[in-house]
Amino acid sequence: MGNNPLGTFLPLILLVVVFYFLLIRPQRKRQQEQVQMQNSLSPGARVMTTTGLFATVVALQDDDVVLEVAPGVETRWTKAAIGRVLTPVDEVTSEETVTDGSDTGNGDDTSTKQS
Repeated sequence: MGNNPLGTFLPLILLVVVFYFLLIRPQRKRQQEQVQMQNSLSPGARVMTTTGLFATVVALQDDDVVLEVAPGVETRWTKAAIGRVLTPVDEVTSEETVTDGSDTGNGDDTSTKQS
């Protein structure tokens, strides 16, 4: 039996290819989307920082963002600290959903009972 050098390195090569497509490539794509989002910030946008602070963008200065946390309260952050831009949510209509009448009203939920 001859030792084929390609046969011994083939599993290692396949492992590197799998790691690239499952780990490295998606992470790089997420990082590019994050940078694009940070560069597209504009005054008036509602944002959430990476620490969970909700604010409105007031001004942009180089790599800094001035955020208004409350009326009259402004703080300076780096663009990298912006976690995501919040989209405005449409108000929910006052119509309530109609149930199908399967509730017996006596408080027992038969779907969660164990036999």
